[in-house]
Amino acid sequence: MTTSNHTKVLKQIKQKPGKYAKYLKHNVPKERKFGANTKRCSNCGNPRGHIGKYNIDLCRRCFRDFAVELGFKQYS
Repeated sequence: MTTSNHTKVLKQIKQKPGKYAKYLKHNVPKERKFGANTKRCSNCGNPRGHIGKYNIDLCRRCFRDFAVELGFKQYS
């Protein structure tokens, strides 16, 4: 079954509970309990460049925006 729209496939398979369950099993993302993808930026939701020290929970890009408000100073 070749289609770019998965809702069409779900509509067709809904009548067949066995195939529907197997489709969902292999096509729904797993719930992550640990690893890099569980730690996300609290501002933008980006999992990359996460800063978790001192319970900041921001990515490095958002940290640069909020650093002064959080009390950090930039020394060059």
